[in-house]
Amino acid sequence: MELNEIKELVKLLDESSLTWLELELDGSRILLKKEKQLTAAGKQEVPVSVPAAASAVQAEEPDPVQPAAKYREDLITVSSPIVGTFYSAASPEAEPFVEENSKVKKGDPLCIIEAMKLMNEIEAEQDLEIVEILITNGEMVEYGQPLFLARSI
Repeated sequence: MELNEIKELVKLLDESSLTWLELELDGSRILLKKEKQLTAAGKQEVPVSVPAAASAVQAEEPDPVQPAAKYREDLITVSSPIVGTFYSAASPEAEPFVEENSKVKKGDPLCIIEAMKLMNEIEAEQDLEIVEILITNGEMVEYGQPLFLARSI
């Protein structure tokens, strides 16, 4: 991983509401965290980005984001497998991949999550009916964050 790519990751983390970002690529691993620091003048908390060293440093695995509320037990929660930006369609002019009450087959695209300028198509792991879309287009998502509520068909 090049220094410019790492700088871009730090900038992405600084500009987002994310508190950490972890990436493993070609055997190298990088973990970026925002930590809070107290200032002497008004004792306000100020976020500070702390880049971690790549592969040589083994960092403690952060817990995936836990949903704030427990969803209905009869529904399947489709969660984000990566950190990135959620897109509901392939392009701004295109129709969304799914809408509420859409039925999809295993392997059909549900959304795209952009991470480091790579578009990652998230596919249905089984036949589903989308009950609720929990994320808006263009929103940042964290690893493990719920994206859809669905019913198995």
